[in-house]
Amino acid sequence: MAKAFLQDKVAIAGIGQTSFGKGIEDSELSLGCQAISMALDECGIAPSEVDGTASFTMELNREVDIARNVGFGDVTFFSQVGYGGGAGCGTILHAAMAVATGQCRVAVAWRARKRAAKASRPWSQVPARLDDHWMWSRPFGLLRPVDEVAMLTRRYMHEYGATRDHLANVAIAFRKHANRNPNATMREKTLSREQYMEARWISEPLCLFDNCLETDGALAAVLVPAERAKDLPTKPVYVHSAAQGIPPQHQTMINYFNEDPLLGPSWAAAGQLWGGSEFKPDDVKVAQIYDAFSPLVPLSLEGYGFCGRGEGAEFTNDGALEWPNGRLPTNTAGGGMSEAYVHGFNLVLEGVRQMRGTSTSQVENADSCLVTSGEGVPTSALLLRN
Repeated sequence: MAKAFLQDKVAIAGIGQTSFGKGIEDSELSLGCQAISMALDECGIAPSEVDGTASFTMELNREVDIARNVGFGDVTFFSQVGYGGGAGCGTILHAAMAVATGQCRVAVAWRARKRAAKASRPWSQVPARLDDHWMWSRPFGLLRPVDEVAMLTRRYMHEYGATRDHLANVAIAFRKHANRNPNATMREKTLSREQYMEARWISEPLCLFDNCLETDGALAAVLVPAERAKDLPTKPVYVHSAAQGIPPQHQTMINYFNEDPLLGPSWAAAGQLWGGSEFKPDDVKVAQIYDAFSPLVPLSLEGYGFCGRGEGAEFTNDGALEWPNGRLPTNTAGGGMSEAYVHGFNLVLEGVRQMRGTSTSQVENADSCLVTSGEGVPTSALLLRN
């Protein structure tokens, strides 16, 4: 069993985000600097106090560029976490470990992206399509992440009887939450079940509304020791537990070499996460679950123990993911499918807002919030508490 090595020793003290959109003029570096500066301003910490950073390997803005432009002091810890959407919670974990162990005293984690241009998407680069592990799947037609996830979804439907209605439950719930969030990309666009069922295919059985958005924008979080956070103007949100996970014989996105390809990275991360926590799944009243594609949500619900194996699809019935009366309101700002897709980092910020009591779909009496990163890729997860 995992030890509670991190439990509540570090707090997220400040958060910042730019507006979301497509074709934003600012560069990724500018967006990243803006989000970090806003997060520092919110908690009243000077940029010169920042001495630790954590970011994505896919983050184009180097630590030295961010540090120079925002005005950091001496940086004594810096790390990057790989695997795209699997990295979001991992950056918070790395930053929190650095603060907890004294490698730094003020750490920032961030993600900045510009995805309006199709050429910015990794799978659009033809020369790279046969590089590395992709040589085992792309020659057979799996050119995009949506194609890979579609194959796993079909397997899930075949084995457990999941239907498109279950996927619609996910998309519709998150859209309803986005409609209450003034900063969400889809805040003014409602989604009915009829609209979902009539939408064009992207990669069967996944339609348009099963996919995340493509978003320009940036988000950041500031982490400090718990004792310092109590003296800052913002309400501290504690990193109660955190984990990363890669299952045995894993292959990124497709997982075909596993004996059971539906046992994804969430299963590997979950033991570490709950083993270091005072909370268990039944105690958690709100969640932010990585939703690059709708079927990742039922798979994650199973992996993190909210229901049994093969029960994730049925879990979504009867408004289970919806606010305010669902059994587990999920992605309460709209998530990657209806708020913005910034490799899942917006889920971290919504988790902080839930613990502060400031969400636009605030869950009453929630004292913990699960946040997850990508399912299907080496992943990470957080349990935040107030």
